[in-house]
Amino acid sequence: MTQGLTDDAAARLTELEIKASYAEDLLEQLNMTIYRQQQQIDSLIQQIAQLREQSSRSAQDPATRNLRDELPPHY
Repeated sequence: MTQGLTDDAAARLTELEIKASYAEDLLEQLNMTIYRQQQQIDSLIQQIAQLREQSSRSAQDPATRNLRDELPPHY
């Protein structure tokens, strides 16, 4: 009977180790996903800043605007 409990405990321990391993893998994947998303967010923030700068420059210098650029696409 003692051997049966030991085998049961060993099986349970093995099952827990497998689950822990899967959890570690999942955590690493989630960390990489968050890292990539943060890189994308940083890139988008930089692009928005550049667009704002371009927009403010063109608003300050109306002579460089071309009225053709303001026509709707169907013209």
